Amino acid sequence: MDDRVRHYKAVFTGKRSKVAGEFWERIIDASCEHYRQEGVAEIEKTPEPLRPIKPLGEGKFIACFRKMAQPDYKGTLKGGRAIVFEAKHTDSDKLLRNIISAEQEKRLNMHLKLGAECFVMISFGFEKFFKVPWAVFRDMKKKYGLKYVTADDIKEYEVKYIGGRLLFLE
Repeated sequence: MDDRVRHYKAVFTGKRSKVAGEFWERIIDASCEHYRQEGVAEIEKTPEPLRPIKPLGEGKFIACFRKMAQPDYKGTLKGGRAIVFEAKHTDSDKLLRNIISAEQEKRLNMHLKLGAECFVMISFGFEKFFKVPWAVFRDMKKKYGLKYVTADDIKEYEVKYIGGRLLFLE
């Protein structure tokens, strides 16, 4: 395969992954909105920490990241407990442990230590969905003997997807 083909294949794969990630976040956002309307939780997507570098007009600008990404979602459950989670999608049959950045791991550990409900929401091909407790995901090497998980490994954490929303707080 020549360099141009490799380049275009990499670009295509990156764009496909970006679209899948955005779709996964829309599913989670719809689920969070349902829980908000039901008075069960207030959960929001954590904005990326950006620093504008150059204005382009019409509200657009060129920016760079100010710091490493934090977990994707944060909020409060009815009763006052904090909730913090990372959302990951894969079209593969496994999800690697190292998909969580060092900064995200640090933040999830800190929130867990303070008593928050922390987990990783996982989509396998938009067909199976899982809410894996952070401690289980973090320590998967000890629990499963591998540095990745499959849908079969984590089937006890599967959540239903009904009526356009994930039932991850049921």
